[in-house]
Amino acid sequence: MAGEVRDRIKLIRETLNISQRDFAKRVYISQSLLGDIELGNRSVNERTIQLITTEFNVCKNWLLTGEGDMFTAPPPDLQLENLIDIFRQMDTPLKDYLLDLSKGLLKIQKGNEKKEQN
Repeated sequence: MAGEVRDRIKLIRETLNISQRDFAKRVYISQSLLGDIELGNRSVNERTIQLITTEFNVCKNWLLTGEGDMFTAPPPDLQLENLIDIFRQMDTPLKDYLLDLSKGLLKIQKGNEKKEQN
């Protein structure tokens, strides 16, 4: 178990497989501040702790003490959130194309899974 808040912040990032840049952006701090926090050069303030717990469904008690569960709810699927954000920015023909392409890719995946089972 990570010993300090800074260690647990890094562990959250690693668990979610998110870069310092993306993590910092989602909690409205600079990447350099996050790096300093993770290195122990700066302390994390209450506002940032609140943003981390809210944005990533992290249990505040776990973040502060290391006790209990890391997440209060299933962690967010950041890849899905990113895909949704991109999708919302597309015009209708591109959305339709992406949906058709995704259905085709899923069909291929299911076919490959069946081959592996046999």
